[in-house]
Amino acid sequence: MTRQDRIAALKQIAKERILILDGSWGVMIQKRGLDEADYRGERFAGHAQELKGNNDLLCITRPDIIGDLHDQYYAAGADISETNTFSATTIAQAEYDCGEAVYDINYQGARIARERADAWTAKEPHKPRFVAGSIGPLPKMLSMSSDVNDPGARLVTFDEVYQAYREQMIALHDGGVDLYLIETITDTLNCKAAIKAILDLEDEGYEPLPIWISGTITDRSGRTLSGQTVEAFWNSVKHAKPFAIGLNCALGADLMRPHIAELARVADTLVSAYPNAGLPNAMGEYDEQPHQTGHQLHEWAEQGLVNILGGCCGTTPDHIRHVADAVAGLTPRQPPERPTAMRLAGLEPFELA
Repeated sequence: MTRQDRIAALKQIAKERILILDGSWGVMIQKRGLDEADYRGERFAGHAQELKGNNDLLCITRPDIIGDLHDQYYAAGADISETNTFSATTIAQAEYDCGEAVYDINYQGARIARERADAWTAKEPHKPRFVAGSIGPLPKMLSMSSDVNDPGARLVTFDEVYQAYREQMIALHDGGVDLYLIETITDTLNCKAAIKAILDLEDEGYEPLPIWISGTITDRSGRTLSGQTVEAFWNSVKHAKPFAIGLNCALGADLMRPHIAELARVADTLVSAYPNAGLPNAMGEYDEQPHQTGHQLHEWAEQGLVNILGGCCGTTPDHIRHVADAVAGLTPRQPPERPTAMRLAGLEPFELA
């Protein structure tokens, strides 16, 4: 099956049923109890900085673990699994002085995921598996000052953010992903740099891939960290004509629901949601049980709010299994047809009919 065949199949399946994304990678890697040697492997044995915690590096040093996690999520019912490349940009990897490894991290992450997806598709051809290239947030923001005494201060430029995302996307594309997932967005301007990188690559002859955009509402205010409401965020990125728009992280399902409902009201494309397993407890751990997550997301699906469901922080293959079982047979949301209007956004949405 060619990549364009897979993309066509993905779009067709999305019309027929609710798609299932995988769950948390961080919590599953943490359960492995890895040590510094696991992160270093042979390639980074002499690296000057400590590398433990740089989970993306495991695509190079422990591909067996990454492949096994893909298998666990596919076995649990996931249609789509993300590459283990959440922080695999030169800007994020600078913290570990691993910028030179960015291409290899992304390429190997995509290659591993592609290999496991293809193996599951061959075994269960009635349920093809797909790979989303994970493009996470950066530790530096374009929309917010890095100095409370200087509103114009920034630690990074738009061109630097654009270039960092471009390098990541080229490697993910080369490695065989089916779509790009720009996720856990706290800064819409950073997201715009990622979108521009994708669109420019298409203009340069790279095979076009669907774009999936997932923002993060940071608290009960209903806004992203850079201050936008859900509708304003959608207005800011809809020009990319994304395959899907959604929310993930920061909140559990109970607190995320009203924001997903708002997105479902305004977005004329697929809506995705992958909440945390509740809010973290005093120890930073997540207590929401798989059946609880499954029950809440079943209600969302039953109410026609979503097209894609999965899990973020604290969720495990068991959470994904319960979600998949809970929404099996339910009809996916039908994107609304909205009247033509000029829709703009700052922190708030603006519409001119």
